[in-house]
Amino acid sequence: MLKFGLDELIPKTRLTLSLRLGRRFLLFWIQNNHSEYMLGERLRLALQELGPVWIKFGQMLSTRRDLFPPSISDQLAILQDHVKPFDGMLARKYIERSIGKPLESLFDGFQQEPLASASIAQVHSAQLKNGKEVVIKVIRPDILPIIKADIQLMYRLANWIPRLLPDSRRLRPIEVVQEYEKTLLDELNLLREAANAIQLRHNFANSPMLYVPEIYSDYCNETMIVMERIYGIPVNDIAMLEKQGTNMKLLAERGVQIFFTQIFRDSFFHGDMHPGNIFVSFEHPENPKYIGIDYGIVGSLSKEDKRYLAANFIAFFNRDYRKVAELHVVSGWVPSNTNIEDFESAIRTVCGPIFEKPLAEISFGHVLLDLFNTARRFNMEIQPQLVLLQKTLLYIEGIGRQIYPQLNLWETAKPFLEDWIKDQVSLRTILQTLKEKSPLWIEKFPELPELIYENFKQQHLFQKSIDLLTLKIQTYCERQNQFRFLFGIGAILLFGGTVLIEQNIFNGSSFPAWIIGSGVVVWIISWKRTT
Repeated sequence: MLKFGLDELIPKTRLTLSLRLGRRFLLFWIQNNHSEYMLGERLRLALQELGPVWIKFGQMLSTRRDLFPPSISDQLAILQDHVKPFDGMLARKYIERSIGKPLESLFDGFQQEPLASASIAQVHSAQLKNGKEVVIKVIRPDILPIIKADIQLMYRLANWIPRLLPDSRRLRPIEVVQEYEKTLLDELNLLREAANAIQLRHNFANSPMLYVPEIYSDYCNETMIVMERIYGIPVNDIAMLEKQGTNMKLLAERGVQIFFTQIFRDSFFHGDMHPGNIFVSFEHPENPKYIGIDYGIVGSLSKEDKRYLAANFIAFFNRDYRKVAELHVVSGWVPSNTNIEDFESAIRTVCGPIFEKPLAEISFGHVLLDLFNTARRFNMEIQPQLVLLQKTLLYIEGIGRQIYPQLNLWETAKPFLEDWIKDQVSLRTILQTLKEKSPLWIEKFPELPELIYENFKQQHLFQKSIDLLTLKIQTYCERQNQFRFLFGIGAILLFGGTVLIEQNIFNGSSFPAWIIGSGVVVWIISWKRTT
């Protein structure tokens, strides 16, 4: 932190100023050696020097534009494509350890020079014995102990941040690290990625929009995955796409259609669609097709989330801010006691100026970001599936605008959203739901008489319990009334006897003492009757 001047990230408070002063005296020899760079760039350089786990952490943080300003998020995004590879000979040895036999027994033409290198894994080209070209993705050697140690350090930092800076609690540092840990551990199991790729390939079989390479399952395990090698143009190589004569408008629109198809048709979407993972096929540039790779991160949405999300987008673009507020409450994204009028006003204040721009220039991703940031002020809990969705939408939108700057995202998406909402209440969907539920209903039908009998029996027992409870309450109340009456008499007798003794009216008589004794007896009786 000190070497790269990252203590500038800590806001200035009385406590942090004291800490800075203390470090100047105790660690005076560690100075900012990169003062010529801006803070965001220094943060990126520091993460690169820390190693693969921290690079991956920076990649994840780059997608959380709700937490950081663009000057930092843009620098962190550079980490997506700049990771130093490890030695190819070491990769060969690790693959052989993984398959338990010499590499040449399964593959020919293994290339020790990697095709690509990421923070967790590295990719090498080879051929199967039948001549098919493949790529082998292998986990970085001995990375698990490094990951565990670094994650523990991240948790320590996340625990300290709210103590030093109470206002930082809204950033939920513990939850951010938990989200990263889950993502990271999921990516370490390449069998999970293979399964995700197989599912996506099935969902887009024979699609004119997206091609998912074939996975060769027989060669896959937790640390290695083998898949069909693809050839394509990187989606951010605009010059090459234009040189090929690619229909850029159709390509941009298909990117949006792929995203919404994955969300609303399949409920299963590629959650890491940054430019490094997307290519465009060389074939048929007039009818372009995307090629997607790297399926370690996928997301899904429930039917309720999809319904509310689609309705939110439509309500927003219809400028029905009250509907947006109500949908957030009904969906459970914000607490049920949220003041609708205040929430509506906050949404209008933040989102209203967006419509001063032409519709074609409005960013879906930033609309979602603004809505979530506004809702967070009303105690909206972090929804992991929505954060991943927001990140993916920002990727897709950025790619679409880069390919075709005139892309009207709303014009492309609105018919899709409206058709999906109508389809949810269509006769076909109702019949499909009945068809899906009918086997369960048929299975339960013979048990229906017994279930009805048990229901009546439970109701009868419940009513008896209520009657018994009512009787106990009535008895208790009667006893309480008796207690109050006797307690009052006892108190009067005690008070009266005490006064008589004090006034010495009955000098030498035992009458006042007798009154006090009677009061005590009545008090004891009242206590016994209520216990």
